[in-house]
Amino acid sequence: MGMSQAAGDTPQTSKPEPLPGQHDISPTVRTVARPTVRQWLVHGALFVATAITTTISGIVWVGGGEVEAAAGSSAQSSGVGGDVAGSMLLIPWYYVRGICGLAWLALTHPAILRPGIEFSASLLAILTAHEFGHYLFCRYYGVDATLPFFIPQPPGLLPGTFGAFIKMKSPVPSRRALFDIGIAGPLAGFVVIIPIAVAGVMTLQHINIPPGETGGITFNDPLLFRLLARAFKIDLASGVANPFYLAAWVGLLVTALNLMPVGQLDGGHGTFAAFGKIAHHWIGRVAFVSMVALSVLGYLWHGSPSGFLYVVLLAVMLRVRHPQPEQMEPLGTARVVVGIITLIVFALCFLPFPITIGW
Repeated sequence: MGMSQAAGDTPQTSKPEPLPGQHDISPTVRTVARPTVRQWLVHGALFVATAITTTISGIVWVGGGEVEAAAGSSAQSSGVGGDVAGSMLLIPWYYVRGICGLAWLALTHPAILRPGIEFSASLLAILTAHEFGHYLFCRYYGVDATLPFFIPQPPGLLPGTFGAFIKMKSPVPSRRALFDIGIAGPLAGFVVIIPIAVAGVMTLQHINIPPGETGGITFNDPLLFRLLARAFKIDLASGVANPFYLAAWVGLLVTALNLMPVGQLDGGHGTFAAFGKIAHHWIGRVAFVSMVALSVLGYLWHGSPSGFLYVVLLAVMLRVRHPQPEQMEPLGTARVVVGIITLIVFALCFLPFPITIGW
Protein backbone atom coordinates (compact mmCIF):
# COMPACT_ATOMS: atom_id res chain seq x y z
CA MET A 1 0.00 0.00 0.00
CA GLY A 2 1.29 3.41 -0.88
CA MET A 3 2.23 5.28 -3.99
CA SER A 4 4.90 5.25 -6.65
CA GLN A 5 5.99 7.70 -9.29
CA ALA A 6 6.72 6.80 -12.88
CA ALA A 7 7.54 8.69 -16.01
CA GLY A 8 4.55 9.94 -17.93
CA ASP A 9 3.04 12.86 -19.75
CA THR A 10 3.64 16.11 -17.94
CA PRO A 11 0.40 18.02 -17.38
CA GLN A 12 -0.04 21.57 -18.56
CA THR A 13 1.25 24.10 -16.05
CA SER A 14 1.15 27.81 -15.46
CA LYS A 15 2.88 29.90 -12.84
CA PRO A 16 3.08 33.60 -11.96
CA GLU A 17 6.47 35.25 -12.31
CA PRO A 18 8.16 36.16 -8.98
CA LEU A 19 8.81 39.80 -8.11
CA PRO A 20 12.42 41.05 -8.31
CA GLY A 21 14.45 39.93 -5.29
CA GLN A 22 11.90 37.32 -4.21
CA HIS A 23 12.30 33.54 -4.10
CA ASP A 24 9.71 31.72 -6.14
CA ILE A 25 7.88 29.39 -3.75
CA SER A 26 4.39 29.80 -5.19
CA PRO A 27 2.66 26.56 -6.20
CA THR A 28 2.51 25.62 -9.83
CA VAL A 29 -1.03 25.61 -11.20
CA ARG A 30 -1.50 22.31 -13.03
CA THR A 31 -4.31 20.79 -15.01
CA VAL A 32 -4.82 17.03 -14.71
CA ALA A 33 -7.35 14.84 -16.43
CA ARG A 34 -10.30 13.40 -14.53
CA PRO A 35 -10.66 9.61 -14.35
CA THR A 36 -12.63 8.15 -17.22
CA VAL A 37 -15.66 5.90 -16.85
CA ARG A 38 -13.53 2.91 -17.89
CA GLN A 39 -10.99 3.70 -15.18
CA TRP A 40 -13.74 3.94 -12.56
CA LEU A 41 -15.06 0.56 -13.68
CA VAL A 42 -11.64 -1.12 -13.54
CA HIS A 43 -10.77 0.27 -10.13
CA GLY A 44 -14.28 -0.42 -8.87
CA ALA A 45 -14.06 -4.03 -9.98
CA LEU A 46 -10.76 -4.46 -8.12
CA PHE A 47 -12.36 -2.92 -5.03
CA VAL A 48 -15.32 -5.32 -5.19
CA ALA A 49 -13.01 -8.30 -5.68
CA THR A 50 -10.97 -7.20 -2.67
CA ALA A 51 -14.15 -6.78 -0.62
CA ILE A 52 -15.06 -10.40 -1.41
CA THR A 53 -11.62 -11.84 -0.58
CA THR A 54 -11.30 -9.85 2.67
CA THR A 55 -14.80 -10.92 3.71
CA ILE A 56 -13.93 -14.60 3.22
CA SER A 57 -10.63 -14.12 5.06
CA GLY A 58 -12.47 -12.42 7.92
CA ILE A 59 -14.80 -15.41 8.20
CA VAL A 60 -11.85 -17.83 8.23
CA TRP A 61 -9.85 -15.93 10.84
CA VAL A 62 -12.48 -14.56 13.22
CA GLY A 63 -15.68 -16.43 12.37
CA GLY A 64 -14.66 -19.97 13.27
CA GLY A 65 -17.26 -20.40 16.01
CA GLU A 66 -20.12 -19.33 13.76
CA VAL A 67 -18.90 -21.62 10.96
CA GLU A 68 -18.79 -24.65 13.25
CA ALA A 69 -22.20 -23.87 14.68
CA ALA A 70 -23.78 -23.54 11.23
CA ALA A 71 -22.00 -26.40 9.49
CA GLY A 72 -21.83 -28.86 12.38
CA SER A 73 -19.86 -32.01 11.79
CA SER A 74 -20.01 -31.53 8.01
CA ALA A 75 -17.57 -28.62 8.30
CA GLN A 76 -14.67 -30.91 8.93
CA SER A 77 -15.57 -33.53 6.35
CA SER A 78 -16.07 -30.95 3.60
CA GLY A 79 -13.05 -28.88 4.49
CA VAL A 80 -15.20 -25.92 5.54
CA GLY A 81 -13.69 -24.10 8.51
CA GLY A 82 -10.50 -26.13 8.38
CA ASP A 83 -6.98 -25.03 7.55
CA VAL A 84 -7.96 -23.22 4.35
CA ALA A 85 -4.64 -21.41 3.90
CA GLY A 86 -2.63 -24.58 4.44
CA SER A 87 -4.72 -26.61 2.01
CA MET A 88 -4.12 -24.02 -0.71
CA LEU A 89 -0.43 -24.86 -0.66
CA LEU A 90 -0.73 -28.62 -0.17
CA ILE A 91 -3.90 -29.69 -1.98
CA PRO A 92 -5.31 -26.90 -4.17
CA TRP A 93 -8.50 -28.86 -4.94
CA TYR A 94 -9.42 -29.07 -1.26
CA TYR A 95 -8.68 -25.37 -0.92
CA VAL A 96 -11.06 -24.46 -3.75
CA ARG A 97 -13.75 -26.81 -2.44
CA GLY A 98 -13.33 -25.46 1.09
CA ILE A 99 -13.63 -21.83 -0.05
CA CYS A 100 -16.72 -22.60 -2.17
CA GLY A 101 -18.32 -24.45 0.74
CA LEU A 102 -17.52 -21.59 3.09
CA ALA A 103 -18.98 -19.05 0.67
CA TRP A 104 -22.20 -21.09 0.39
CA LEU A 105 -22.52 -21.37 4.16
CA ALA A 106 -21.96 -17.62 4.50
CA LEU A 107 -24.70 -16.85 1.98
CA THR A 108 -27.17 -19.18 3.68
CA HIS A 109 -26.26 -18.33 7.31
CA PRO A 110 -26.07 -14.57 8.03
CA ALA A 111 -24.37 -15.23 11.37
CA ILE A 112 -21.34 -16.54 9.47
CA LEU A 113 -21.29 -13.60 7.09
CA ARG A 114 -21.40 -10.92 9.79
CA PRO A 115 -17.82 -11.16 11.14
CA GLY A 116 -16.48 -11.32 7.60
CA ILE A 117 -18.34 -8.16 6.61
CA GLU A 118 -17.26 -6.36 9.78
CA PHE A 119 -13.63 -7.23 9.14
CA SER A 120 -13.77 -6.37 5.43
CA ALA A 121 -15.62 -3.08 5.90
CA SER A 122 -13.24 -1.97 8.65
CA LEU A 123 -10.08 -2.89 6.75
CA LEU A 124 -11.27 -1.39 3.47
CA ALA A 125 -12.25 1.81 5.26
CA ILE A 126 -8.66 2.10 6.50
CA LEU A 127 -7.13 1.33 3.10
CA THR A 128 -9.53 3.65 1.27
CA ALA A 129 -8.83 6.56 3.63
CA HIS A 130 -5.09 5.96 3.24
CA GLU A 131 -5.10 5.87 -0.54
CA PHE A 132 -7.51 8.74 -1.02
CA GLY A 133 -5.37 10.81 1.33
CA HIS A 134 -2.65 10.44 -1.30
CA TYR A 135 -5.00 10.83 -4.23
CA LEU A 136 -6.76 13.99 -3.06
CA PHE A 137 -3.47 15.74 -2.33
CA CYS A 138 -2.24 14.72 -5.77
CA ARG A 139 -5.30 16.41 -7.22
CA TYR A 140 -4.72 19.45 -5.02
CA TYR A 141 -1.16 19.87 -6.27
CA GLY A 142 -2.02 19.03 -9.87
CA VAL A 143 -0.07 15.76 -9.91
CA ASP A 144 -1.54 13.32 -12.39
CA ALA A 145 -2.27 10.09 -10.49
CA THR A 146 -4.35 6.98 -10.90
CA LEU A 147 -7.28 6.04 -8.72
CA PRO A 148 -6.33 3.54 -6.00
CA PHE A 149 -5.59 0.00 -7.16
CA PHE A 150 -6.93 -2.51 -4.61
CA ILE A 151 -5.14 -5.85 -4.92
CA PRO A 152 -7.15 -8.94 -3.88
CA GLN A 153 -5.42 -11.89 -2.27
CA PRO A 154 -6.39 -15.57 -2.46
CA PRO A 155 -9.34 -15.80 -0.02
CA GLY A 156 -8.64 -17.42 3.29
CA LEU A 157 -5.19 -15.92 3.72
CA LEU A 158 -4.83 -13.01 6.14
CA PRO A 159 -5.82 -10.28 5.46
CA GLY A 160 -7.38 -11.11 2.08
CA THR A 161 -5.61 -8.30 0.22
CA PHE A 162 -2.08 -7.40 -0.79
CA GLY A 163 -2.97 -3.76 -0.07
CA ALA A 164 -3.60 -0.83 -2.36
CA PHE A 165 -1.58 1.80 -4.14
CA ILE A 166 -1.81 4.76 -6.48
CA LYS A 167 0.61 5.58 -9.26
CA MET A 168 1.77 9.14 -9.87
CA LYS A 169 2.21 9.76 -13.59
CA SER A 170 3.70 13.26 -13.52
CA PRO A 171 6.49 14.98 -11.56
CA VAL A 172 5.89 16.32 -8.06
CA PRO A 173 6.15 20.13 -8.30
CA SER A 174 7.76 20.91 -4.96
CA ARG A 175 9.24 19.70 -1.73
CA ARG A 176 6.11 20.71 0.17
CA ALA A 177 3.90 18.84 -2.29
CA LEU A 178 6.02 15.70 -1.89
CA PHE A 179 5.79 15.93 1.89
CA ASP A 180 2.03 16.52 1.91
CA ILE A 181 1.23 13.79 -0.62
CA GLY A 182 3.43 11.24 1.13
CA ILE A 183 2.28 11.90 4.68
CA ALA A 184 -1.43 12.44 3.97
CA GLY A 185 -2.09 8.73 3.35
CA PRO A 186 -0.78 7.27 6.62
CA LEU A 187 -2.32 10.06 8.70
CA ALA A 188 -5.73 9.71 7.03
CA GLY A 189 -5.64 5.95 7.51
CA PHE A 190 -4.60 6.32 11.15
CA VAL A 191 -7.54 8.62 11.86
CA VAL A 192 -9.87 5.87 10.65
CA ILE A 193 -7.96 3.20 12.58
CA ILE A 194 -8.54 4.88 15.96
CA PRO A 195 -12.33 4.26 16.29
CA ILE A 196 -11.96 0.76 14.85
CA ALA A 197 -9.20 -0.01 17.37
CA VAL A 198 -11.36 1.32 20.20
CA ALA A 199 -14.23 -0.92 19.07
CA GLY A 200 -11.87 -3.89 18.79
CA VAL A 201 -10.37 -3.47 22.24
CA MET A 202 -13.71 -2.70 23.91
CA THR A 203 -15.43 -5.80 22.47
CA LEU A 204 -12.63 -8.30 23.13
CA GLN A 205 -13.79 -11.62 24.52
CA HIS A 206 -11.54 -13.47 26.92
CA ILE A 207 -10.65 -17.10 27.42
CA ASN A 208 -8.89 -18.91 30.20
CA ILE A 209 -5.39 -19.94 29.09
CA PRO A 210 -3.62 -22.43 31.38
CA PRO A 211 -0.23 -21.17 32.57
CA GLY A 212 2.58 -22.13 30.22
CA GLU A 213 0.25 -23.30 27.46
CA THR A 214 1.15 -21.97 24.00
CA GLY A 215 0.21 -22.80 20.46
CA GLY A 216 -1.10 -21.32 17.29
CA ILE A 217 -0.60 -17.73 16.19
CA THR A 218 -0.54 -14.84 18.65
CA PHE A 219 -1.06 -11.32 17.34
CA ASN A 220 1.19 -9.16 19.50
CA ASP A 221 -0.30 -5.85 20.59
CA PRO A 222 1.03 -2.56 19.19
CA LEU A 223 1.48 0.43 21.46
CA LEU A 224 -1.87 1.98 20.48
CA PHE A 225 -3.72 -1.14 21.66
CA ARG A 226 -1.78 -1.17 24.92
CA LEU A 227 -2.61 2.46 25.63
CA LEU A 228 -6.30 1.90 24.86
CA ALA A 229 -6.37 -1.20 27.06
CA ARG A 230 -4.80 0.74 29.92
CA ALA A 231 -7.23 3.62 29.49
CA PHE A 232 -10.29 1.31 29.52
CA LYS A 233 -8.77 -1.15 32.04
CA ILE A 234 -8.99 -4.13 29.70
CA ASP A 235 -6.71 -7.17 29.83
CA LEU A 236 -5.28 -7.93 26.40
CA ALA A 237 -3.35 -11.02 27.45
CA SER A 238 -6.32 -13.42 27.32
CA GLY A 239 -8.25 -11.63 24.58
CA VAL A 240 -9.44 -13.34 21.40
CA ALA A 241 -9.20 -11.29 18.22
CA ASN A 242 -12.52 -10.02 16.85
CA PRO A 243 -13.17 -8.46 13.41
CA PHE A 244 -12.50 -4.88 14.53
CA TYR A 245 -9.39 -5.78 16.50
CA LEU A 246 -7.93 -7.74 13.58
CA ALA A 247 -8.74 -5.05 11.00
CA ALA A 248 -7.15 -2.35 13.16
CA TRP A 249 -4.15 -4.61 13.83
CA VAL A 250 -3.59 -5.12 10.09
CA GLY A 251 -4.12 -1.40 9.48
CA LEU A 252 -1.51 -0.46 12.08
CA LEU A 253 0.96 -2.98 10.67
CA VAL A 254 0.53 -1.68 7.12
CA THR A 255 0.75 1.94 8.28
CA ALA A 256 4.01 1.25 10.10
CA LEU A 257 5.42 -0.53 7.05
CA ASN A 258 4.47 2.37 4.78
CA LEU A 259 6.11 4.86 7.15
CA MET A 260 9.47 3.12 6.84
CA PRO A 261 11.92 5.76 5.53
CA VAL A 262 12.84 3.68 2.49
CA GLY A 263 12.59 4.29 -1.25
CA GLN A 264 9.19 5.39 -2.49
CA LEU A 265 7.29 4.21 0.55
CA ASP A 266 5.31 6.99 2.23
CA GLY A 267 7.99 7.37 4.89
CA GLY A 268 10.59 7.53 2.13
CA HIS A 269 8.76 10.45 0.51
CA GLY A 270 8.58 12.24 3.85
CA THR A 271 12.26 11.58 4.56
CA PHE A 272 13.31 12.86 1.13
CA ALA A 273 11.22 16.00 1.57
CA ALA A 274 12.44 16.66 5.11
CA PHE A 275 16.15 15.84 4.80
CA GLY A 276 17.05 15.70 1.12
CA LYS A 277 18.49 13.13 -1.25
CA ILE A 278 21.68 12.11 0.57
CA ALA A 279 20.02 11.67 3.97
CA HIS A 280 17.20 9.72 2.32
CA HIS A 281 19.79 7.36 0.80
CA TRP A 282 21.53 6.57 4.10
CA ILE A 283 18.49 6.59 6.40
CA GLY A 284 16.84 4.06 4.11
CA ARG A 285 19.81 1.72 4.35
CA VAL A 286 19.98 2.00 8.13
CA ALA A 287 16.28 1.14 8.30
CA PHE A 288 16.83 -1.85 6.02
CA VAL A 289 19.68 -3.24 8.12
CA SER A 290 17.60 -2.72 11.27
CA MET A 291 14.72 -4.69 9.78
CA VAL A 292 17.08 -7.50 8.77
CA ALA A 293 18.25 -7.76 12.39
CA LEU A 294 14.68 -7.65 13.73
CA SER A 295 13.59 -10.34 11.26
CA VAL A 296 16.32 -12.71 12.44
CA LEU A 297 15.45 -12.04 16.09
CA GLY A 298 11.75 -12.45 15.35
CA TYR A 299 12.38 -15.89 13.89
CA LEU A 300 14.63 -16.97 16.76
CA TRP A 301 12.56 -15.54 19.62
CA HIS A 302 9.00 -15.72 18.27
CA GLY A 303 9.16 -18.51 15.69
CA SER A 304 7.86 -16.20 12.98
CA PRO A 305 9.43 -15.85 9.53
CA SER A 306 7.06 -13.01 8.56
CA GLY A 307 9.72 -10.34 9.04
CA PHE A 308 11.67 -11.65 6.06
CA LEU A 309 8.76 -10.68 3.78
CA TYR A 310 9.22 -7.07 4.85
CA VAL A 311 12.96 -7.32 4.30
CA VAL A 312 12.34 -8.44 0.71
CA LEU A 313 9.92 -5.54 0.16
CA LEU A 314 12.35 -3.01 1.60
CA ALA A 315 15.19 -4.46 -0.50
CA VAL A 316 13.09 -3.92 -3.63
CA MET A 317 12.19 -0.38 -2.57
CA LEU A 318 15.86 0.46 -2.00
CA ARG A 319 16.53 -0.27 -5.66
CA VAL A 320 13.82 2.13 -6.87
CA ARG A 321 15.21 5.59 -7.53
CA HIS A 322 13.36 8.36 -5.75
CA PRO A 323 12.45 11.22 -8.13
CA GLN A 324 13.63 14.74 -7.37
CA PRO A 325 10.88 17.34 -6.83
CA GLU A 326 11.01 20.20 -9.28
CA GLN A 327 11.52 22.69 -6.45
CA MET A 328 13.15 22.23 -3.02
CA GLU A 329 11.76 25.13 -1.01
CA PRO A 330 11.77 25.14 2.84
CA LEU A 331 9.07 23.02 4.45
CA GLY A 332 8.09 25.55 7.09
CA THR A 333 7.23 25.18 10.77
CA ALA A 334 3.77 23.70 10.27
CA ARG A 335 5.10 20.75 8.29
CA VAL A 336 7.87 20.16 10.81
CA VAL A 337 5.14 19.79 13.45
CA VAL A 338 3.24 17.40 11.17
CA GLY A 339 6.45 15.43 10.73
CA ILE A 340 6.81 15.06 14.50
CA ILE A 341 3.18 13.93 14.75
CA THR A 342 3.89 11.36 12.03
CA LEU A 343 6.81 9.98 14.04
CA ILE A 344 4.46 9.57 17.01
CA VAL A 345 1.97 7.75 14.77
CA PHE A 346 4.75 5.43 13.63
CA ALA A 347 5.64 4.65 17.25
CA LEU A 348 1.99 3.84 18.00
CA CYS A 349 1.79 1.51 14.99
CA PHE A 350 5.18 -0.19 14.83
CA LEU A 351 5.69 -3.70 16.16
CA PRO A 352 9.22 -5.13 15.99
CA PHE A 353 7.72 -8.64 16.28
CA PRO A 354 4.14 -8.62 14.94
CA ILE A 355 3.25 -12.27 15.55
CA THR A 356 4.39 -15.16 17.69
CA ILE A 357 3.99 -18.72 16.46
CA GLY A 358 3.82 -21.34 19.18
CA TRP A 359 4.93 -24.84 18.33
